[in-house]
Amino acid sequence: MSNAEFVTDPHRRTEIPKGRRMRLSKMATAMVAVGSILAVSACGGGESGGGEGDSFSIGVSQLVQHPALDAATEGFKKSFEDAGVDVEWDVQNAQGEQANATSIAQQFASDDLDLVLAVATPAAQAAAQAITDKPVLFTAVTDAEEAGLVDSNDSPGGNVTGTSDLNPVEEQLKLVKDVKPDAKTVGIVYSSGEVNSQVQVDLAKKAAEGLDVEIKEATIANSGELAQAVDSLGKVDAYYVPTDNNVVSAVSTMVQAAEKNKALLVGSEAGQVESGAAITRGIDYTKLGEQTGEMALKILQDGKKPAEMPVETSSNLELVVNPKAAEAQGAEIPQKLIDEADNVIE
Repeated sequence: MSNAEFVTDPHRRTEIPKGRRMRLSKMATAMVAVGSILAVSACGGGESGGGEGDSFSIGVSQLVQHPALDAATEGFKKSFEDAGVDVEWDVQNAQGEQANATSIAQQFASDDLDLVLAVATPAAQAAAQAITDKPVLFTAVTDAEEAGLVDSNDSPGGNVTGTSDLNPVEEQLKLVKDVKPDAKTVGIVYSSGEVNSQVQVDLAKKAAEGLDVEIKEATIANSGELAQAVDSLGKVDAYYVPTDNNVVSAVSTMVQAAEKNKALLVGSEAGQVESGAAITRGIDYTKLGEQTGEMALKILQDGKKPAEMPVETSSNLELVVNPKAAEAQGAEIPQKLIDEADNVIE
């Protein structure tokens, strides 16, 4: 027998040279390592884009509950469902209070989230100020640049981008003349603290010059002041409801005033017509939310950067009419508009 050292395996009772045992051990280790690499590759590890099987955590800050914003939020969530992407949602509602929107944004800033969606301008402003280290998308924002959310709508330049709900205000005011050709005055109530509302009122004033109508305006700080503000307008031929969160959340007050004063109520989106406005040509907020969701998927799955994603607008406008509501407001919608409508509320 040589001087080589042997090791005895107690289970097989086979004598294995120590040097050979070490070589076998190294081979086993290498095989385990290769297996691990293959397993990671099979699970989609690496820098490539995501796909089915992805899972994300998303926070949603919605300023207030009303049909347009609800539809935008649901449309956003639907885009992930349609893509087969699993999401853990944290949906918060600020109940129309800026202080609540700020608190929600600050909480989201410290939470372990992959992305934040802010619905409506004040919620977006709060999120943009509080959150700097994760992507923030907004929707239902009229003018992101004017609101200070982005460097410019074409080149956002930071961690914030999204979709605009800028209304075709001129087309909507033309509906006043289409239904009431002799109308001379249009009343608008809006929130003094909402930049998006001021933008729409300015557009309405500009459009009014070419329509031979006078804009009468009143401002409010919250929805509780709406009834008094409407009364302060005095006699008008029509009311126009911008996408103002305080006004839209209490649109029933506008409907009551329109019926009482026999003034045509023109809305800025379909939900208002469903709630009693007579007519609108506006944005489909569900589709706007879906469009925002598609932007989010590009960020989360494809690695797109918000700074390089221009603010998007919607080209999907729909004509919605409510003949019974118009009748209650002392007006009649022409049959031509009823025939043209995408949706007739019965």
